[in-house]
Parts: sequence; structure tokens; C-alpha cells
Amino acid sequence: MVEPIVKVENLETTFQTRLGPFRAVNNISYEINKGETLGVVGESGCGKSVTSFSLMRLIENPGKVTNGKVFLNGRDILSLNEHEIESVRGGEMAMIFQEPMTALNPVLTIGRQLDEQIMRHMKLNQNDSKDRAIEMLSLVGIPSPAERYQSYPHQLSGGMRQRAMIAMALSCNPKFLIADEPTTALDVTIQAQILELIQGLQEKLNMTVQFITHDLGVISEISDRVMVMYAGQTCEIASAQDLFLNPRHPYTAALISSRPKLGNRVEKLNTIEGSVPAPHELPKGCAFQNRCHRAKEECKMHQPPLTTFKQGHQVACFNPVT
Repeated sequence: MVEPIVKVENLETTFQTRLGPFRAVNNISYEINKGETLGVVGESGCGKSVTSFSLMRLIENPGKVTNGKVFLNGRDILSLNEHEIESVRGGEMAMIFQEPMTALNPVLTIGRQLDEQIMRHMKLNQNDSKDRAIEMLSLVGIPSPAERYQSYPHQLSGGMRQRAMIAMALSCNPKFLIADEPTTALDVTIQAQILELIQGLQEKLNMTVQFITHDLGVISEISDRVMVMYAGQTCEIASAQDLFLNPRHPYTAALISSRPKLGNRVEKLNTIEGSVPAPHELPKGCAFQNRCHRAKEECKMHQPPLTTFKQGHQVACFNPVT
């Protein structure tokens, strides 16, 4: 039996607002095996990024992880103190952030920011750290890496900054990498290069990856398995092939059917009627029931549990698509 590298159990993250507390992540559980890529997909505001920030212990006030466990190689990282989590974050687990211009420090050179992480986690001296940093910049395809080592973030293009972020995330050989929409702000050519780069480095370093995006095309390209989220909850988890060929949750099926199809010209794209309810206005029962054409009375009264439809395919729905 394959032992998962990452195991999330009943994770809840709550934010305090003037309208009261709301759960941005509501009791989700999943596992990721060694060397596997789990794609996490859903509409904006569904809890994808909050889930990842919760795993990294980067949730700030007024938010807080209020329940659950997150195991990395068998160790519950939510139970670690600040000193212990700082030794894990950036070392055993790392994250590529969505917007490199805000994630990188604008007043420090790329090399200085790489050195800080490498020296902390790999215990190298200044000269060896510099060599490692330049090696990583070269590995992610940045030309003239020794020169770029001396550059500030604003002196690099968007694609170069994203590559520098990837170099930083991978500089200490993490076992687990979280990529939070790393290609959102890039044009399609650079996006394809970044995806190819991440896949190549994953194979080379045998990393486990959690890849977050709202782009179903990217998810189908890069993921082994996919988790679909809605309103902070898990709708469906399945292999990428099974999910796209046989979606069982009405929300998943609606997302897939709303994609534009190459060579298939239509007057109007399919859409999902309505909108995601505000966190403090979630309906009783299934969070999707006010937009679901398959909803029944049971859906309005009770929240469906995530149950196994077949081996490797879980669905949280009382009336799944067949």
C-alpha cells in the first residue's frame, strides 16, 4: 500500500468578520502520494488558496485554522511551534505564489532572496549559497543567471520573475510543492513554458505537487488526480481522466460543459446559473443546491458527505450524475 506524503484530515479555516465568523475552508480531507500531482480547481473564492495557505501555516488574522490535521511525511505540521514550522516551510515544503511581483521583495536582489532561504535551510556559507542560487536560476531557464542573480525584481519580465519564484521554491529540494495559480498573469506562450518547466523539475526531483488553478485546461494537462472545490468544501475527487470523462458531481459536470471547445463554434457558451453564495449566506444543506438542477428536498436539508462512488472516485452528492 502506498503511503501518502501529504494527508489532510477535516481541515477548517475560519475568518472573523463584522458579520460573524465564516469558514473559508469547511472540513476537507484528501491525500497526495509521493511524486503525484493533485490539481485543485474551482471558481474564485471557493477556498483553493486559503487551503494552501493553511497547509503552509501562513493564515493571518482575522483568519485561523480552527480544526483538522495536516500530515507531511507522518508529522502533523499544524501542531508544530513557530520555530519548528519555520524549519519546514521553505525546506521540506515550499510554495510558488500567484503573483511574483508582490511575493518577491522589491528592495532586495533576486540573489539576496535566494541566499536567505538557501543559507537557512541548507546551512551553506555565502559562496556556496551563491553557487547554488545561480545553479537554480540556470535550472529554471533564466539566461545569464549570474547577472540575474544581481538583478532586482522590477528589472525582470513577468515570466522571468515567475521562474525566479520557482527557483526559490525549489532551491532547498522540497518534498512537497504547492503551486498557487503560478501561470495566471502570464501569456499563453510563457504559461506553457512554466507548466513544462514544473513538470520536468517534478520528474527530475521526484516531488509531490499540489497545483491550484481555475483553468480546467491546465488541470487536465498537469494533474494525476483532481479535487474540485465549491464554497470551501470538496465536491469531487478523482483521477484526471476519470473526472473529465465521467464527472459525477453536478457542479463538476457544469464546469466541464462550460469550457469552450476547440473547433466547435456555438452562439452561446453553457453557463452555471446564479452565483456562489457569500460565506455568511450559505444555504442549509448542500452549498450548491441553489444552482443545481438535480437538487431534491434532501439536498436542501442536509450536507452530503464525501463518499466513494468507486475506487479512487469520491463525490459529495445525494443525486450524482450517472
